[in-house]
Amino acid sequence: MAVDVVTFGCRLNIYESELIRREAEGAGLSDTVIVNSCAVTGEAVRQARQSIRRLRRERTGARIVVTGCAAQTEANTFAAMPEVDRVVGNDEKFDAARLIGAERVAVGDVMASRAIARPVIERQAGHTRGFVQVQNGCDHRCTFCIIPYGRGNSRSLGADDVLRQVRRFVEHGAREVVLTGVDITSYGADLDGAPTLGALVKRILREVPELPRLRLSSIDSVEADRDLIDALAGEERLMPHLHLSLQAGDDMILKRMKRRHTRADAVSFCDAVRRLRPDVAFGADIIAGFPTETEAMFARSLDLVDDCGLTQLHVFPFSPRPGTPAARMPQLDRDVVKDRARRLRDKGEAALAAQLARQVGARRSVLVERGNVGHTAQFLPVKLARPTAPGIILDLTIAGHDGRRLLAA
Repeated sequence: MAVDVVTFGCRLNIYESELIRREAEGAGLSDTVIVNSCAVTGEAVRQARQSIRRLRRERTGARIVVTGCAAQTEANTFAAMPEVDRVVGNDEKFDAARLIGAERVAVGDVMASRAIARPVIERQAGHTRGFVQVQNGCDHRCTFCIIPYGRGNSRSLGADDVLRQVRRFVEHGAREVVLTGVDITSYGADLDGAPTLGALVKRILREVPELPRLRLSSIDSVEADRDLIDALAGEERLMPHLHLSLQAGDDMILKRMKRRHTRADAVSFCDAVRRLRPDVAFGADIIAGFPTETEAMFARSLDLVDDCGLTQLHVFPFSPRPGTPAARMPQLDRDVVKDRARRLRDKGEAALAAQLARQVGARRSVLVERGNVGHTAQFLPVKLARPTAPGIILDLTIAGHDGRRLLAA
């Protein structure tokens, strides 16, 4: 058996898993499973632990290495698992020597990190789009979030290195590139001249004209710069889909979360972008059941779906992360948290179904992926009517939907 990488969490982890795989295979590792973990919620950590136990049952002779954000923030938790052979931190996971070393725990001080990994890869296994990490870490300290302690402070990849990776993906057949990171709208603040994400986007579109589609991962709307808004308004190759880190719809809860925007800021941003790019679709992260959240406060999060025109929700039932301020706040009953998360998901599913219904009869550009599915520019999933080779872009008529995805004619 060669090297298997099991990935949890965000798009950044997807990108980094490919780098880990390349380093491990280049170092001659075999019969090894590397678990790239996520720490965003307690459930994500639980799932990683559950997967590790299952992997040990299925791969009795394999070496199991755990890395990623949960390994960084909870190294002792994973080191205590008899199924685990080695725990490697986020800064060490691209170093083949650390992956194969003898010490059981190799987890350094990620807060001291000032650089970002620069390897260039040709393609990402199992994906028709290329993910490019332009930024890592976060300088903000939202009261619920453990990720800065797993990723360190914000640091950016120089534009020349970003362009090099984008070109490499395009040369090897990628039709879409996704810019990803932990807080990508903070891009460039640590670089000479403090270039912005918008400036980077414009440069990519200008200098790689053969790239058909450029997409952004989750952004913080309050950090969106003028160049980014201009690019959304005027660059058709920049996909009209924004996933926003909103987290709540009530101003008091936003304040207790230590977010930097208000409810009015979120609504105003969505309205402004929609005027400039009418075909834009918005997704958002929203937390249900944050400490001290009343039913009236929660209702404002529900209402935010309509007020911002959100159609693709990522709902997180609040999960207290040890070491964060929110974990020390008065907690809600878990049944209340779960119920609010369910109601938010129901709201999101209804909003998505309405968005899908509006597409019926329209012609849409679809990037075909494996499994006879694809995505529109607005990142709406599409089931194709007939087998089609992945990696091509088709102009298709939408014949219907099943409540979760569009159905092509």
